[in-house]
Amino acid sequence: LGKMKPVIVVHGGAGRIFKEREEGCRAGVVRAALRGYGVLKQGGSAVDAVEEAVRSMEDDPHFNAGCGSVLNEKGEVEMDAIIMDGKNLDSGAVSAVKCIANPIKLARLVMEKTKHMLLTDHGAHLFAQTMGIPEIPGEKLITERSRERWKKNLEPDSNPEEFQK
Repeated sequence: LGKMKPVIVVHGGAGRIFKEREEGCRAGVVRAALRGYGVLKQGGSAVDAVEEAVRSMEDDPHFNAGCGSVLNEKGEVEMDAIIMDGKNLDSGAVSAVKCIANPIKLARLVMEKTKHMLLTDHGAHLFAQTMGIPEIPGEKLITERSRERWKKNLEPDSNPEEFQK
């Protein structure tokens, strides 16, 4: 058998993409796929490639991950991430993570450095600190688009101002 050519498949989420965002979303998916493919071409593992592709999307405000995430009812970014190694079916996940640019990295550390599969909220936060994952201000993950969507999605009788204190 000859050496297999590396392949990576990336999708940018579900839902309707409006015309004005189409180009940016498509470019972001291509960029993520190319970053992951670059890792594979340099001999990196599939898990390395997946982490890199997802990190690219977490850093891109066109996607609902990392910077650009949908806001919770308080107007904050709370993120989830999961990663799996297809070779041995190990997986790691985090949920309700705040103030971390790349939750996918933290999910991978859960998979590789703990006996757990999922860490959430406070436990995930403490683990991130232990692993030396830098914190960023939560506001840096909020885009104008996500804030506008949050305001639109509040029930008519809620007061968005009370959540912004």
